[in-house]
Amino acid sequence: MEFSLLLLIVIVCIAASGIKIIPQSKAIVVERLGAYHRTMQTGLHYVIPIFERVANVVSLKENVKDFAPQPVITKDNVTMQIDTVVYLQITDSKLYTYGVENPVNAIENLTATTLRNIIGELELDETLTSRDVINTKMRSILDEATDPWGIKVNRVEVKNILPPRDIQEAMEKQMRAERERREAILRAEGEKKAAILIAEGEKESAILRADAKRETHIREAEGEAEAIVKIQEATSRGLKLLKEAGMDDAVLKYKSYEAMVKVAQGQATKIIVPSELQNLATIGTTFNEMMDKPLPPKHPEMLDKKEKNRI
Repeated sequence: MEFSLLLLIVIVCIAASGIKIIPQSKAIVVERLGAYHRTMQTGLHYVIPIFERVANVVSLKENVKDFAPQPVITKDNVTMQIDTVVYLQITDSKLYTYGVENPVNAIENLTATTLRNIIGELELDETLTSRDVINTKMRSILDEATDPWGIKVNRVEVKNILPPRDIQEAMEKQMRAERERREAILRAEGEKKAAILIAEGEKESAILRADAKRETHIREAEGEAEAIVKIQEATSRGLKLLKEAGMDDAVLKYKSYEAMVKVAQGQATKIIVPSELQNLATIGTTFNEMMDKPLPPKHPEMLDKKEKNRI
């Protein structure tokens, strides 16, 4: 009884061991009696114990393989170190399991040989500036070569290109010279723009000064013209007021007579009498009275030339 129970437990355990739950992005290759039987995808599956076994569990995710730097020689005989990164994905679990022994190692060796062939056709300068070309060629060649292994190469990237030390120093000197040349060009362009701006500023300043001077002259001329107009208007108004006040010819002659009296009282030796005043009856009497009065002594500065010579 105990033996039967123990045997039943063993049979149940063996039967239960055949239950397989496959997660997402996984695949299981199953062999029956040593030969490939099927590939189980995501879900619940059963493997017959003793008769079937799991040959390989394959990840269907994209894998990234970073390979060590490989020595390569360019067309112009320059040895450099280049390391690559390969992005690959398993598309056929059966081919991946039975296609090649150690697929990752096979891809690494294939990458190294392919890289040497491509770089051998390029010179140093082309190698340093043609990463996209190298990546495209390597991806195409590797994808075609790994297709029988159930592997798809999605991308190949050249990670680092390390030329020899002396070439690195020469490249650094060249880049330094190029930066200095660009700096000199930028400095010259800046000085040129500054000189242009200064010249334009001086030009605008001169134009503004000329405009200001012209405006000043115009304002002065307008002021003088306005002053002349004001004077003429005042003179016109004065004459008009005199006329309105009855300043006729008789009054004007009388005013002229008063002016002549003031002149006669001065130091002048000659007096010219206007013809308009000769008909006045009182001129003679007034003139005689003025002449009877003693004249004040003349100032030396007021003497005419004849008197100075006589003295």
